[in-house]
Amino acid sequence: MNPAAQEILIVDDEQPIRRFLRTVLTEQGYKVSEAETGRKGVAMASNTGLALILLDLGLPDLDGLEVLSLLRGMTEAPIIVLSARETQEAKIAALDGGAVDYLTKPFGVGELAARIRVALRLAAAKGGPPGQEVVSGELRVDLANRQVHLRGQEIRLTPIEFNLLAYLAKNAGKVVTHRQLLQAVWGPNATDKEHYLRIYIHQLRHKIEPIPSRPRFVRTESGVGYRFLQQDEAGIAGSHGNRGW
Repeated sequence: MNPAAQEILIVDDEQPIRRFLRTVLTEQGYKVSEAETGRKGVAMASNTGLALILLDLGLPDLDGLEVLSLLRGMTEAPIIVLSARETQEAKIAALDGGAVDYLTKPFGVGELAARIRVALRLAAAKGGPPGQEVVSGELRVDLANRQVHLRGQEIRLTPIEFNLLAYLAKNAGKVVTHRQLLQAVWGPNATDKEHYLRIYIHQLRHKIEPIPSRPRFVRTESGVGYRFLQQDEAGIAGSHGNRGW
């Protein structure tokens, strides 16, 4: 999709950050609009042509999580949180509250651009028929037939291992929190069993990752959850542009 037709709304009270983001996004062909308060951001989110929202949590008029909830209730546009709040609790609350991603300031330009591309691609795919297959490089996850192939060879997974991988793959590019995974695979009463995740993710990586200690497909988001990476996301982690914020 041509980014020239896509509008991104920046909700942040700091003018230097808005100016920086506008410059970066405009250079990449996006149309940019700005809001310096939560209330203005919510009002502007009624724009049906909006493709994505970049939301800061430290707003002067409303709590950022309240703004996130209001936005989520009125628009389907993906929301990426950009925040100086580094705590795991803040990240989990934002992701559980409906954000598709969370970037901690300062961040690299290349990383931000990649996260935006992923979020827009996922939003576009959501509008079409549900995919029966997710492909990432040499890994193919066949959701309909519950099969996984690596370099053309079928990989035998246990039912739980497949359910974990399938849920992550269906949410490719998005950070999936521990709570979301536990509820999806073990049910709503399993949210205190994070040790289950560590065991099964460890087993899963030893079956699908060429080098389990350096995962290419299932990446850990420290203290928050996991992310399934598709091929074009391989260089996201640790990437930094010439300009950062």
